[in-house]
Amino acid sequence: MSADETRIDPHTHSVESDGTDSPADVLRAAARAGLDVVGLTDHDSVRGWDAAVSAVAGTGVALLRGAEISTQSRGISVHLLSYLHDPAEPTLAGEMERSRRSRLDRARTMVAHIAEDYPITWELVQAQAADGATIGRPHIADALVAVGAMPDRSTCFDTVLSVRGPYYVPYHAPDAVEAVAMVRAAGGVPVMAHPRAGVRGRVVSDAVIEAMADAGLFALEIDHRDHTPGAVAELEALAARLGLERTGSSDYHGDGKPNVLGERTTSPAVLAKIEEEGHLPVVRP
Repeated sequence: MSADETRIDPHTHSVESDGTDSPADVLRAAARAGLDVVGLTDHDSVRGWDAAVSAVAGTGVALLRGAEISTQSRGISVHLLSYLHDPAEPTLAGEMERSRRSRLDRARTMVAHIAEDYPITWELVQAQAADGATIGRPHIADALVAVGAMPDRSTCFDTVLSVRGPYYVPYHAPDAVEAVAMVRAAGGVPVMAHPRAGVRGRVVSDAVIEAMADAGLFALEIDHRDHTPGAVAELEALAARLGLERTGSSDYHGDGKPNVLGERTTSPAVLAKIEEEGHLPVVRP
């Protein structure tokens, strides 16, 4: 197989955050999908890395280790993918743990409010998550589906769990520009996830992305199912102007979302640059 035929999906989630597959099962699913490289990028967590590394040899799929870091800019959520950073670097690790704890507190508060109108409990929400996973809105959604209050996760996020809805509670997240610098200081390669995904809520301005680029942003995740053709064109122009690379991914969550592994991919040349700039190597079979 030539390098140009290598299939790379660098953005997926496991049960260690809000996916439904174990880390090893993400790699097995990637193998079935015909992928050569898959990125495991759980929210504010690297807990799935070791299990995923152990599955590389048996699946034949290379692993790009990463995390999706919760950040914000003036109250607007910004998701930042960090690839190949040193997980022991204390500043970034501490910030990720702070966000995880804040997510847990936020989830408890949201459940208390939602339980006034829907028949769910905190215990039921906990039952939807793997041990040690970052409990968040997807697990609340699964609880709502489990009691028959909603048909699926997507409906939950469009209604009860919407950022524009009455039950939404914000959580701690560092400033997006500062987070880019933190990722670089930890030896990581920062990529802005789905920067024009307006279906998820408000998106930041080009000026914020320019500031992130000045701080060391590597790429924009341009090819994503939540981007319209118009958004893709805008991001292509912005990336060209700022000298940023282009990535694409499925943002796979297992059964939690309709996203299909490999539906969008990243070029081998971009992966090579990520590995060149990162602290860690890609784990290969």
